[in-house]
Amino acid sequence: MDPTRTSNAFQIFIEEAPAHQQAWLEVVAKLGASSKLDAKTEALVYIGIIAAVRLDSGLPFHVLEAKEHGASRDEIISAILAGLPAVGNVVIQSLPIALEAYDK
Repeated sequence: MDPTRTSNAFQIFIEEAPAHQQAWLEVVAKLGASSKLDAKTEALVYIGIIAAVRLDSGLPFHVLEAKEHGASRDEIISAILAGLPAVGNVVIQSLPIALEAYDK
């Protein structure tokens, strides 16, 4: 995993708990393989979810992943703001983080 694309917390997880990290990545891969969504849609949905639950440290990684799958800047914004009705304006905290990552 590219350390320049992951948060400090995830890097510590990799270094300090490699068995747990490997098990986690296996679960994530299996869940991803079972999804019926295309890769771009899956990435956008995930961005909306992590914005809603305030896991902002993961946004740069997942925004770049979505961008690699063809997501536009406007789609990233829409994915984040999709949570407004459910969780309120807490999602706007994610916008600067996501857009900085996208614009790099």
